[in-house]
Amino acid sequence: MKVIVTDEVAREGLALLEQDPRVEIDIRLGLSKEELLKIIGDYEVIITRSGTTVDKALLDAATKLKLVARAGVGIDNVDVDYASSRGVIVVNAPLGNTNSAAEHAMALLLAFCRNITKANASLKSGEWKRAPFTGHELKGKTAGVIGLGKVGGRVATRLKAFECEVLACDPYIAVKRAHDLGVKLVSHEEIYKNCDIITVHTPLTDETKDMIGAREIAMMKQGVIVINAARGGIINEKALLDALNSGKVTGAALDVWSEEPPKTEILKELIASEKLVVTPHLGANTFEAQVNVAVDVSREILNYLDEKPLENAVNIPRFDLALMDQMRPFLTLMNVLSEFVIQLIDKNPNRVTFSYSGNIAHYDCTPLTVCGLATLLRPMVDQDVNMVNASLVAEGMGIVVEEAKSTQSEAFSNMLTITIESSGKKRTISGTLFEGEPRIVRLRDYAMEFFPAEHMLLLVYNDRPGMIGKIGTILGARDINIAAMNLGRREKLGEAMVILSVDSAVPPEVIEEVRKGTDASFVKPLYMKTTGCSRGCGCGI
Repeated sequence: MKVIVTDEVAREGLALLEQDPRVEIDIRLGLSKEELLKIIGDYEVIITRSGTTVDKALLDAATKLKLVARAGVGIDNVDVDYASSRGVIVVNAPLGNTNSAAEHAMALLLAFCRNITKANASLKSGEWKRAPFTGHELKGKTAGVIGLGKVGGRVATRLKAFECEVLACDPYIAVKRAHDLGVKLVSHEEIYKNCDIITVHTPLTDETKDMIGAREIAMMKQGVIVINAARGGIINEKALLDALNSGKVTGAALDVWSEEPPKTEILKELIASEKLVVTPHLGANTFEAQVNVAVDVSREILNYLDEKPLENAVNIPRFDLALMDQMRPFLTLMNVLSEFVIQLIDKNPNRVTFSYSGNIAHYDCTPLTVCGLATLLRPMVDQDVNMVNASLVAEGMGIVVEEAKSTQSEAFSNMLTITIESSGKKRTISGTLFEGEPRIVRLRDYAMEFFPAEHMLLLVYNDRPGMIGKIGTILGARDINIAAMNLGRREKLGEAMVILSVDSAVPPEVIEEVRKGTDASFVKPLYMKTTGCSRGCGCGI
């Protein structure tokens, strides 16, 4: 696997890749966009930080690309939606610089509150002044944390250690997490109205861009302190400058900017403000963090090579890691069911329904659905289909994908069912796990129980005496051994379905002989990859 590194990444982290004989690393720093576009087609993985924009043009040129590895938390320099449409997995390192970012936010706050930067410059210039640098204590202040994720949670913990009362706002965080951190979840408005200090720790999205503007600042307490060590653009910089000049905001500390490096007149004026402590996006710039994020993305690349679950893929639906060992057999089962049933379809389906019954229905089954959908679609199209782009491919083909769940199951503690509608016909398959191994328990409306084998033969015919013997005679004459057989029927001498597991593939001429000998209405040889998914889709099977 060829990997290109386009931004400065800690070599200690890349050592994991350099030690693996499967990986060839090229470190190419400082390339122009044109130079990168010329060579990116040779690589399967790109490792970047914030200095490389992975946009449509680059993704179109990267014809072999399988993985974008962003050595850091943010992914705003990666067009994730377009990468997904191309089936390219995007991974980041959301935990590697968590502590570094949290400590930097606290450093900015303390530097402002105790006038560190001003006092430092004064003393170094030969002055000895103390009164101008009287500061503020954190003890007893009410601090508002917007965004209570990994970084925000650590900041909240540190603020409490300084004896602040901490309020937090995050619509995506459970009340239990806030309770565990010892903070109170409130609305945005309550943060603005009640806090002496407001610190922001959200990603930059359409929802959070300019989230704090003139309207929100007007709600804040007179003399509030504002901190942003998350992403530039979350706080409207013109509104903040106006509030600093008016005294509404007594001071602020910023590490991030809507334009980096800052060039606009607004940003230059803001940076020059005496009421502002500034740093050039240093939140992740500790030696420890740089090694951590490089190690994290390197491990993800090796996980991809080893067909293990990708812990930090941002565009693959996945189970909570605590559930992965429990759910992995169900991913294998779903892969088996999908691979089996798609071989029974002659035309593209117009609707696919994934049904989950029993205990499995208590969980988020989206990863199972997408895994199954990818396996179903793969034989139908001439592009790579995986868990990244399966839903987009289905949508483009006009296929309706549905999911149904019921915690009740008549016969088994857990059962997965796929129903495919195509040209007015339905194909249904159900399966469960027996001692962790996939077993098919229903085909169409026939109750059947069999373990899938590499080579199988499915027949539908009118049941009558001597049919099984006739099939065995034909296959035996061609030296094809039957390893197992399962018969399903609704009534005596009615329509019957038989599944034969055979030791080798059945040639077309033998299939035709079986068809004629049994007067079968349907005969289909099946080939199964029963070892699970080996397509590098990140499902972890």
